[in-house]
Amino acid sequence: MRRRLRQLWRSIGPTSNIEIGASSRIKRWRVSLDEAAKLMVGENSIVDARIISDRPGVQFMVGNRTSLGNSLLVGASRIEIGDDVLMSWGVTVVDHDSHSLDWAHRHQDVMDWRRGVKNWDHVTIAPVKICDKVWIGFGAIILKGVTINEGAVIAAGTVVTKNIPPWTLVAGNPAKVVRSLEPFSDQQP
Repeated sequence: MRRRLRQLWRSIGPTSNIEIGASSRIKRWRVSLDEAAKLMVGENSIVDARIISDRPGVQFMVGNRTSLGNSLLVGASRIEIGDDVLMSWGVTVVDHDSHSLDWAHRHQDVMDWRRGVKNWDHVTIAPVKICDKVWIGFGAIILKGVTINEGAVIAAGTVVTKNIPPWTLVAGNPAKVVRSLEPFSDQQP
């Protein structure tokens, strides 16, 4: 099995729209990027997530020492994930609504897809930023326009629709602050 995976890795070869830092590992066959999209992964990171660009020019940025479990990132603009982030399995991160809220603007979506077309004119898109030292639990959902600030912990199953303050534990649907957390201190025994 490992031999087949190494052969598959070699057959995919280097691509101009994927940059992988030293000692990082990604499953390239789980990455579906438009030719104008970009995935940049820092050093010493593990990316097992499925990554999909829904529009040309999307940017996915993953920092150093970050682990993205078997999750899903779907972008139309930009999804940025910082250093020292832990993302569990089953997490979904999306930077857009996928469809217009107005029926008049989405009624042709399926027929357009059949022709290989997607009209983004009436779809809300806003970048997602996950800052350094964040931990995102199993099955959480991170929606468009959200910034999860440094050191925040997102409980399993949480739906994040608004910015999360630094060093807080949030849970629920929608996410609510459960309590404050203490930043790591080098002075601890």
